[in-house]
Amino acid sequence: MQIRLTAVLGFLVLASGVGAQDFTARAAAIHRQSPLIDGHNDYPWALRELDPSRDFNSADISKPVPKLMTDVPRLRHGGVGGQFWSVYTPSTMMDKEATRVTIEQIDTVHRMTKQWGETFQMALTADDVDRAFKNGKIASMIGMEGGHSIDNSLPALRMFYALGARYMTLTHNGNLRWADAAADKPAHGGLTKFGEEVVREMNRLGMLVDLSHVSPDTMEDALRVTEAPVIFSHSSARAICNVPRNVPDNILQIVAKNGGVVMVTFVPGFISQAVADFNAKPEAERKGMMAPKATLSQVADHIDHIRKVAGIDHIGLGGDFDGITDVVEGLEDVSKYPDLTAELLKRGYQDDDIKKILGLNVMRVMRQAEKVAAGLQKTRRPSTATIEQLDGR
Repeated sequence: MQIRLTAVLGFLVLASGVGAQDFTARAAAIHRQSPLIDGHNDYPWALRELDPSRDFNSADISKPVPKLMTDVPRLRHGGVGGQFWSVYTPSTMMDKEATRVTIEQIDTVHRMTKQWGETFQMALTADDVDRAFKNGKIASMIGMEGGHSIDNSLPALRMFYALGARYMTLTHNGNLRWADAAADKPAHGGLTKFGEEVVREMNRLGMLVDLSHVSPDTMEDALRVTEAPVIFSHSSARAICNVPRNVPDNILQIVAKNGGVVMVTFVPGFISQAVADFNAKPEAERKGMMAPKATLSQVADHIDHIRKVAGIDHIGLGGDFDGITDVVEGLEDVSKYPDLTAELLKRGYQDDDIKKILGLNVMRVMRQAEKVAAGLQKTRRPSTATIEQLDGR
């Protein structure tokens, strides 16, 4: 009798919808409880392309801006609690021009946080992120995309940190005089002596070492030299999609030992092997062919793989929105993060593990980098080394 009654009650609960797992509602609740921190958004460069003067009237994101992937209404809908704004400067810009343009991009981030102060709050530390989230604001952080911005100068690196930059991607697509990039022919076999000094000085400052875009040799060298956890601000798993911009399994294993985080990106050609293979075909061959699509489910596959190889503590998200032209189906703009969270819930991820992926992992890395810097600053003075002294050229 008891078994029969239990079965009837269970049927009634399911029939009424009560007790059935509502992954969308659970996802929304998780985003309210813990900050989602995205590793890479290119709105500052998208604004510059729309208007070289970087006037916010050209792309006023306080209201919907359909031509972009980012605006405040969609950030709010997406449950974004913290954003590393990329102060991207193309690697075709070198030397002093790259330095100047990067400063202008940093200026854009500072101005936007003041322009829309009711939404954004500048964050320089993990504690700042916590405070912003508790205040109902989106913590705004600055990430430099490419070491070409420092013009081979450690004093310039320090001044970028003073202006608020909290990570630097060691290279963009082209090699530097001191580091090899993933998309270029190897020139140094990784980092030169000056490149190693850059990493050490970033550790002393508390600036996160970002290994997206760099060659596997540079990844290995940086992981050998660094005294703090590293990040990959927008990269995925090479075992799932075999392209140079993704992270090989042997590096994922080293990242786990280092304590770092790989922030899975939403670039279709880094997510789907079919898309990557299509993009690699000559343009004439692609003409008339149906282009394949990357999907939200495939993004979750990358998360699954990184969890399997490196562990749950070493995964984050770095969408690369407004830095891409094609999008993943189901992740078309910054409003879509809860849909990915819902997919992870469907796959059996626990709430606490999802909170790690959304932001707690990268906040742990930030805190550890801050702790390492505090210790190093007691014993190590700012480096005065030059590339000519260390590399002989």
